[in-house]
Amino acid sequence: MTRTTSRSQRPFRSPRHAPLRPSPLMLALRAALLAGVLGTATALAPVGQAQAQAQAETRAYDISAGPLDEALSRFGRAAGLLLAADPQLTAGLRSPGLQGSYRVEQGLARLLAGTGLEAVRTAEGGYALRRVPNSLGAADTAQPGPSEVTVLSTIQVTAEDQLRQSLGVSVITQEDLELRPPANDLAEILMTQPGVSLSGASSVGAYGNQREIDLRGMGAENTMILVDGKPVQSRQGAITRRTGDRDTSGDTNWVPVDEIERVEIIRGPAAARYGSGASGGVINIITKKPSDKFRGSVTTYLSMPESDLEGNGTRRLGVNLSGPIAENLSFRLYGNVAKTDGDKPTINGVLDDGSPNWVAGREGRRNRDINGLLRWDLTPDQVIEFEAGFSRLGNRYAGDTSNTTPSGDAAELLGEWAERGAETRRVYRQTAAVTHRGNWGDLGSSRTLFQYEGTRTSNCRQGSGGMGEGNCGTTGEQQQSNMDNFFFNSELNTPLKLGGLQQMLTTGVEWRKQKLNDNNALLTSATPPEFVKMESNTLAFYMEDNISIGNALILTPGVRLDHHSKFGNNWSPSANATYELGGGFMLKGGIARTFKAPTLYQTAPSYTSSLGGACPYNGLGLPADSYDCTVNGNPDLKPEISVNKEIGVAWDGESGGHASMAYFRNDYKNRIVAEALSAIDTVPSLDEPAIFEWQNSGKAIVHGLEGSLTIPILGRNGSTLRLLNNVTWMFSNRNKDTNQPLSIIPKYTLNSTLDWRVSESFSMQLTSTLYGRRKPRTVSYHGYRMEGDALRERGSYVLLGLSGSYKFNEQHRLTFGVSNLLDRQIKRAERLAAGNTASGPLEERVITSGAGALTYNEPGRAFYASYTASF
Repeated sequence: MTRTTSRSQRPFRSPRHAPLRPSPLMLALRAALLAGVLGTATALAPVGQAQAQAQAETRAYDISAGPLDEALSRFGRAAGLLLAADPQLTAGLRSPGLQGSYRVEQGLARLLAGTGLEAVRTAEGGYALRRVPNSLGAADTAQPGPSEVTVLSTIQVTAEDQLRQSLGVSVITQEDLELRPPANDLAEILMTQPGVSLSGASSVGAYGNQREIDLRGMGAENTMILVDGKPVQSRQGAITRRTGDRDTSGDTNWVPVDEIERVEIIRGPAAARYGSGASGGVINIITKKPSDKFRGSVTTYLSMPESDLEGNGTRRLGVNLSGPIAENLSFRLYGNVAKTDGDKPTINGVLDDGSPNWVAGREGRRNRDINGLLRWDLTPDQVIEFEAGFSRLGNRYAGDTSNTTPSGDAAELLGEWAERGAETRRVYRQTAAVTHRGNWGDLGSSRTLFQYEGTRTSNCRQGSGGMGEGNCGTTGEQQQSNMDNFFFNSELNTPLKLGGLQQMLTTGVEWRKQKLNDNNALLTSATPPEFVKMESNTLAFYMEDNISIGNALILTPGVRLDHHSKFGNNWSPSANATYELGGGFMLKGGIARTFKAPTLYQTAPSYTSSLGGACPYNGLGLPADSYDCTVNGNPDLKPEISVNKEIGVAWDGESGGHASMAYFRNDYKNRIVAEALSAIDTVPSLDEPAIFEWQNSGKAIVHGLEGSLTIPILGRNGSTLRLLNNVTWMFSNRNKDTNQPLSIIPKYTLNSTLDWRVSESFSMQLTSTLYGRRKPRTVSYHGYRMEGDALRERGSYVLLGLSGSYKFNEQHRLTFGVSNLLDRQIKRAERLAAGNTASGPLEERVITSGAGALTYNEPGRAFYASYTASF
């Protein structure tokens, strides 16, 4: 039974809000940033002269074949030019390399050979990259001779561009998404990248099938999701339960797959520039931009599971329109409707009487999305974009409960909801944004953006504490939370030459405001629901510099200062380096201090949840008939801190081969965890709760290896047949004090793809993912020792897939495939059985039944097809 607490019984402390006024330290940094920008005026004049001289010279180059963006970067360093290209153009493309002596224009022409790109002159006399009209992309083409002149001047490589070439960065291209389209969530293909897995927000296993992206074992709370560089924070509106879990599937489902240009996965030190919440890394979803000609497309997707217990699969319809409206004015508009059935209540077994055993499968989803973008090219160098969007995401209830099995009327009602896939949670998200990008000549380029993100979450009324916490009530009432996020960012990228070194200095300012109104705090039945208001503000300044030293070394130092309205200042210094060893080998490494601010739920003293009766207290259990223990928010929490390190080597062969290996280590402290609660000094009476608060814990460590290997088999650079592999091996992700895992992830993951381009119009892929063993906690968050079924491990298993794509012509494409080809059955087990905890001293309490690491389902064999018609 869920207990509630009256206001008089709940201790309340007024939140301590630090005034949001600049400190002397922040004023000093502002002055330094301003001085850095103004100081460039004296250093810029020689840059243009040096570039003009470099273009006329003939120089020797030895640049191995490899990714185009890296080849351009190496060429720029060797030629003494500041080079870069729009990542949207170069993503996924490879350069044939460059050996011999050439002038700048000749060398660039050869580097671009076969990429489907060309250089065109701008109105200012410079040159820029664009796609070759009617280009077949990176198909084999003849190499241009030295006399074929193409000029490309003053392209900029920013620190952000350089960090995208770190070992901890990978890219999913539009072609990858077309060959292997996810059913209804981008996470399905993200999890095939190195360092990426799916896990819950904690290692407890509540909401086991609500798995989210976990980068390098740091948990979902330390993964930042961006859309076109703007943060997505809707999941923050889901309640942080006493175990740290949230009833949410994350923020990777707000952009339809058909509207994605590419996805960047940034792990390790390279993510430090993004601020709070990026300690594990960043997922940056880049959407398609308006086109220069009117065009559109309609995409349908259908999947059908082989098992009736997995429902009727996914049906999806997406529409896209883009093109010019008037001179210098263009638009992009897309809409999406999708529906995915949830698993049947009996998918994980039944009781003796044939009724569901309340071990829920995967929930279904209903999606509605619409988004519009208006682009205005004020001048060739000044662009402004206006964007607005609305999304609705509803679940299809599959019978999940947070802690225990319901009984009586609750079991009957929840069983009915699960059988018909009722909606018990709806999330409404609306966004409005304006972005300006400018080119200021010698001063460099800038980007300024502002975004509003509003999220309204409506749930079935859930239990607030005890063993019924998180379970839907029987009244059918709804409870609601409203979250508003405001985001502003402005940065300037300035080329300069200081001390004879070519540099690209980035200076930026960022502001975030988060407001949450939630009426789900622990209240008595006599107390009407009221909104508990929570708010935080962050102001940040950051600086990065991309420094070329000679022809082989690039240093990228950076620093970020955040001032948070709850805990004050936080410094995030970083340093990354790339050194070209020769022969296609590059040594890369970095170190950065990252942080994560406490959630609004964890810092609000007015927000209270319950630990249930007979909870642990100073090493002893309270009497079984005592009142609930409650956990309050703590306004004195410190941010979680992680020092992230990475070092490794990468090799790009001239024939299309590629290999890399990196060691990463994150030293983690101040983690906010449920088992770190502190109690009052005396045992409370039976009619009062024992009061606990969220607290910062001790140290933790996350470290392991990531590697990749591309083997060309047929065709030039493997263009016909190649084998792509990546592996992640986790040495440890554990709390040093308790020796418990931070999240339940596989010991190793090996992803392999056999990519066969049968013809210019037909492609096929055979995919394989091998997951290593998953081990559960050995001590519960209560402090009870785990034994028996509670220690069950998930053994290693492999999932195979087969897909194909056929282009009838430029307007029509068909994609088809089979997921989980061998129909490997991975089932969830019962998480917690009643009556398996003993009374007495804490060290004598034992949990003997439970799911262990068997906390989720893998979907079985399913067949899918997608058809796109373009015009």
